Amino acid sequence: MKLLLLCLGLTLVCAQEGTSDVVRSNFDIPKIAGEWYSILLASDHREKIEENGSMRVFVEHIDVLENSSLSFKFHTKVNGVCTELPLVSDSTGEDGVYTISYDGNNTFRILQVNYSRHIIFYLENFSDSYQLLELYAREPDTSPELKNEFVEICQKYGIVKENIIDLTRVVPPRLGSRIFSSMVPISSYDKRCDLTSTTIAREGTVSASSGYSLII
Repeated sequence: MKLLLLCLGLTLVCAQEGTSDVVRSNFDIPKIAGEWYSILLASDHREKIEENGSMRVFVEHIDVLENSSLSFKFHTKVNGVCTELPLVSDSTGEDGVYTISYDGNNTFRILQVNYSRHIIFYLENFSDSYQLLELYAREPDTSPELKNEFVEICQKYGIVKENIIDLTRVVPPRLGSRIFSSMVPISSYDKRCDLTSTTIAREGTVSASSGYSLII
């Protein structure tokens, strides 16, 4: 009995430690600097995140500047070519809230972060009146549990599953290359740009146009 109680106690401690790693306020901004991978992308204006959409961007790196601004290094497609896209966002002075000019005027905030694992951003565009949510991770992919949590967060903002794209299930070209799917090995992974995408189209399932599937 004592051994059973000890095991139960250790399980609860581990669960609490995992939860405590997620920060939702009083952010330590310098800790978000470094390399990131785009995992999930969602918007209530789906055309913004579809192939050739203005917000179809892939993160590579985040830097924190001396004035508390955030510098993002993205990649996107311009005229069919994978192109580097550097952007700088300015701090509003509010905890985890920034403004950025891209595709109009935007304000975005950090919803939650585990500095060593993932970060979730919420963006509001005031020019075309749309919302965008992004999940980045320190590794090229993340757990189904975290993806499910992201889906639930999106639904709280009124974004349906059909408008969530899994960017880990794409076959991207290299930086500077043109988009020819026959030239890209199906086994390659590059987070910078994409050819095909995955949509969370039905309950509990991610189905990919490239033939991949992922249960979350």
